[in-house]
Parts: sequence; structure tokens; C-alpha cells
Amino acid sequence: MGAQGNGPPGQDGVDGVDGPAGPDGGGSAGGSPGRDGGHGPQRPGGDSKGPGSRQEPGGPLPIPMPRSSVEDTGLPLPDPPPAPLLLEHRVLQSLLGAWALAACSPEETAAVEDHLGLCGACADEALRLREAVGLLHKPESLDLDPRLRCRVLEGCLERRPPRIPVPDWAVPYDAEAARLDALLQDFGDAEWHAPVRLHWFERDKATSRRTTVAKVIAHLLAVDGLVAVALGLDDPLGDITAHAQTPAGRTEAFWREAHFPHTRSVRGPWREQSHNLVRTVSFAGGRSGQLSVPYGDFELPLRDAMLDRAFECWMHAGDIADAVDYPYEPPAPRQLHRIIELGARKLSHTLAARRQAGLAGPGRARHLVPAGAPGRSLRLEIEGSGGGEWLIPLDSPGALASADLEVAHVALDGVEFCRLAAGHVSPLEAAAGQNGDREAIRDVLFAAASLSRM
Repeated sequence: MGAQGNGPPGQDGVDGVDGPAGPDGGGSAGGSPGRDGGHGPQRPGGDSKGPGSRQEPGGPLPIPMPRSSVEDTGLPLPDPPPAPLLLEHRVLQSLLGAWALAACSPEETAAVEDHLGLCGACADEALRLREAVGLLHKPESLDLDPRLRCRVLEGCLERRPPRIPVPDWAVPYDAEAARLDALLQDFGDAEWHAPVRLHWFERDKATSRRTTVAKVIAHLLAVDGLVAVALGLDDPLGDITAHAQTPAGRTEAFWREAHFPHTRSVRGPWREQSHNLVRTVSFAGGRSGQLSVPYGDFELPLRDAMLDRAFECWMHAGDIADAVDYPYEPPAPRQLHRIIELGARKLSHTLAARRQAGLAGPGRARHLVPAGAPGRSLRLEIEGSGGGEWLIPLDSPGALASADLEVAHVALDGVEFCRLAAGHVSPLEAAAGQNGDREAIRDVLFAAASLSRM
């Protein structure tokens, strides 16, 4: 206020308020005399329109109010920005390693990055160091190594054996249920409703079903209930009646009768049931392993049913981890070996059932033998941790596998074999080394995929 404006000669208006007098004595500010009757903007208190009034075309421009300074507010003045570090070239060069490791102070980081824009040699060296740091820190899962739990338990049990030990055939289910429960622990509402795609094979055709994380746990709860009922525990389905007491029938009934979509609340019943299963078989002792568990259209001994539940728990945990984009490791080698052994033992019966259903080759009549006699065999070699070798009788589940009558050899990675048995990999796409009778190899690979179910 009080400074003179720089107008044309003879127009010395102050702050753009008082311009030269017009023909009728009114002041104008930058406007041409006579355009609006010679009346420009008036001083405060006059009859001029407020700042929100519409400006007429060609009229005078609005004048902003003066800005207040921070010194007039009484507030403390902001701290001045810190002065940049002025470091010599050799000092900046020595800081490149710490900068690549993100170990510099903010001032040193700013000084180094300013220098990198000016020095090409240091910029090249910084790029090489940053790439080297990336090799030192490989991306890994935040989950603990599944083998760590086994080592800790073994160490504890060596020092103080349990009074009531868990049977060996129930340990894989105990471990896989604990791992899945740890994965679910920090899930929020969005993760529980994340879409999950279940895969299995049905009559040599790949089948899938879209569901959610919560409904997968409900599926495990319903199928684990088959083992619970066989042990005399409560059925998680309660009064819900399934058309067939099969894994698929019980699951569909449980999903259908839910009044509301399954949410995180299903974790508690599933977790409690898994603990009750392990506790009950532990109190029953190892002799309970021969107890029969009906699956609707077939039966399994309790020891095999618990391994089957461990296998499905692992596979569905992997499905859930894929749905939330989280890494999930295979079981420990000892548990993985037990699961693979169960699948290998079931291959001959599955192959016979497929042959009766017309889904497998008839075999060669000259090699059909009565039960207990040696017959044609396929050598199944499972590589990797938890692997081994098994001779699979081809012509009859009651025949004895014979190395002398071996007609084919198949080699598979352990995890790949399990994914094939879970219906996650097509038999034609399985990464398998093959040698020998092609028809026998195809029948066994499709029999492995037929082990899968929802």
C-alpha cells in the first residue's frame, strides 16, 4: 500500500485504486473513460459490488486483497532448510557402498545422489553396487521353514519324551493343519473372501470350481468330519443331511445349507476339530490305525485317512496361498515321503478301477496272473526330498510287483507327483521322464490324476 503504479504518463494511480479523473470526475483504474459511466471500483464502504459479483466484459479487473505475512501472525517461523553437505569427490566415492545398502544419513544420501547426476564414473559404480546388493538379498517367504518345526519338536521330545505321543501316521496331518492355521492367522476380511479355484480330474477331464478362502476351510471341515465321525466325535455338519456321505456330497450340503456366506468364523470350528482329531488318535494309540473310515464309495484305514487329510490340507493351503499371492513351501521331507508313499500304494487299485470303467487299456492277456503271483510292473521313481522308488503292478492289484517283469519306468519330482495326484497338473503335461511301454505309462499317469477329487 502506498507504492505508485507504473501506468502511462499522466496516470499515477496508487495501488490501482485512484486513477485519473474521468469526464465526470470519477476515478477509473485501467478502464477507458466513459465505458461504464466513468465509475470504476470504489473504496471500501462504497456502493461497489462485492468480489463475488460477475465482472462485465471489458470492465475493470478485480483487485485482490493484500496478503498477510507470516511475521504478522505471531506464529513461529519455519526452520530454514538444512544446508547441503559439501563433500569432496573421494569422500562421496567412499560413501557409494553405504548408499547402495541404504545405510547413509539423509544428508549424505542427498549429497551422494546430487553427485551421481554430475559424475558418470561414480554413477556407473553405484549401479554395479546396487545390483550386487540385490543379489545378496534374495526374496524369501516370511514363513518359517516347515522343517524347523520338526527339528524343534524332535529336540524337545529327545529331552522329554511325551507321555502320550502322536502316532507317526498322524504327524503329517498335525504339521500341515498347524501350517495352514498359521497362514490364516493374519487374514483380514478381504482375504477370507478372496476367490480360490479348486482343480481336480473327473473321468479324465480337468474340472474346476470357483469358491472362496472361507469356503475352502468349510470344505476341509466337512471332509475331516468323516474321520471325526469314525472316531466317535461330533459331526461338524450337525443336522445337515447330505445326499451322499462322500467328500463332494458333504461339502455341497454344507455350502448349500449355510444361511450366510462363510466368513472367518469357520476357522474356529475347523481348528478345534483338527486338534480333537490329533488328540483322539493319540489317546487311542497306534493300534487304532486300522480303524476303517468310510468315504462313501470307498474306505480307508485310519492311518491312510489321516495321511489323505494331510495331503489335502497341504494342497488346499497352496490354493489359498496362490489366491492371496503368498508363497507356500512343501511339507518337510519325512512327511512328504509318507504322502507320496500313500499315493504310490493306491495307484494299482485306481488303475484296476479305471480298467473296469473302460478308462484304461485292457493290458496284455498273456501276462494276466492270479493274485499273489508276479506280474508286469512299472517302476515309479520319485526324485527330490521325500522321494523313493516303487514297483506298481499293472495287471492286477493283487499281483506281486516284479523287477524281472518291469516294462516301463517313470521319473517324477516329488512335488510334481503330488500336484498330479491333486489334479493340479494334467497327465499329458506332467514333467516326467519316461521309458518303456507307452500304454502302461499313460495308464499310470492318468491313474495318478484320478486320485484327485474336490
